[in-house]
Formats: sequence, structure tokens, C-alpha cells
Amino acid sequence: MSQVGMPESYYSQLHDLQAVDFVLVELTLYLDTHPDDLAALQQYNKFAQKRMHIANQFELEFGPLMPFGHAYSKQPWQWIEAPWPWQV
Repeated sequence: MSQVGMPESYYSQLHDLQAVDFVLVELTLYLDTHPDDLAALQQYNKFAQKRMHIANQFELEFGPLMPFGHAYSKQPWQWIEAPWPWQV
């Protein structure tokens, strides 16, 4: 367990998600200036799919990563439960 009482898998999955997000940001910046690079676009799509999978798994186990319709919530409303992803 961590300092806020979350299991180690919480931090592991969140770390994986942040790593994939970093790759997606970099590929987005590259594709903005190289829109015809098919290999980069394929890599972007692969990581976008990977992100969806990791985010879905995280949200099933720990609750939503973002409000505003980006994720489903169990009863009761989960968004008010801490810690939020940016607090860890």
C-alpha cells in the first residue's frame, strides 16, 4: 500500500497510462508537421488503442480518470472519491 492507502496496482497502471500519454503527445506534435508519415500514424493509432485499454482497465478497478462524460461511474457518484489521478 502507498501513503494514501491505494494499492500498488493503482500506481503501476497510472504510470503506464502516463507513459502512453507521453508517447501520444509526442506523436501528435510530430504528425502536426509530418501528416503524411504513415508509419507514425500507425504508431499513433496503436498507442491510442493501448491508451483506451489501459484507461478502461484503470476505470473499472479504481473509478473515472475524468468527469464530463469521458467515463462511466458506479453508484454512488465516484468522481468525488479521492485521490484524483493528479493527487498521487
